[in-house]
Amino acid sequence: MSQPRYVFSTTETTRYRFPTHTNSLVMDRSESEASEVFVGVVEPGYMPPLHVHHEAEQIFYILSGQGQIQIGGEEGGSPAQHLSVKPGDVVRFPRHTWHRIQSAGQEPVVYLSVDCFVGGRPADKPTWDSHVRALCQLNGWDYEQVRG
Repeated sequence: MSQPRYVFSTTETTRYRFPTHTNSLVMDRSESEASEVFVGVVEPGYMPPLHVHHEAEQIFYILSGQGQIQIGGEEGGSPAQHLSVKPGDVVRFPRHTWHRIQSAGQEPVVYLSVDCFVGGRPADKPTWDSHVRALCQLNGWDYEQVRG
């Protein structure tokens, strides 16, 4: 059995460029019992699809840029709330909460995301890459282009 890693660099990442945003993987879920970490970047004029995590609570720490968080909305059935976020803010998305983030200014919004899986990492998506493949299939994105 290999030794666990304790330190993960935010400058030595694996980049995934989706059509709507970029995620740079810092710590893969396969290296943890119940969490993963990535740095997200959303350029002005773009935003990820409204989505939900049933198996994980998600935490964003806003590093730079002004952002707008949407909670609820079309997919979730509840009225949408829009909240402004700025560097230094921490945002918590409980499980089962529809959400997305977008830049609210002329510069990208950059955030550190920590996903905390309830009951351990998902057996059907044991790695970040397996999760990305499922996301690409769901949204009609080309995995090879995303992984670049």
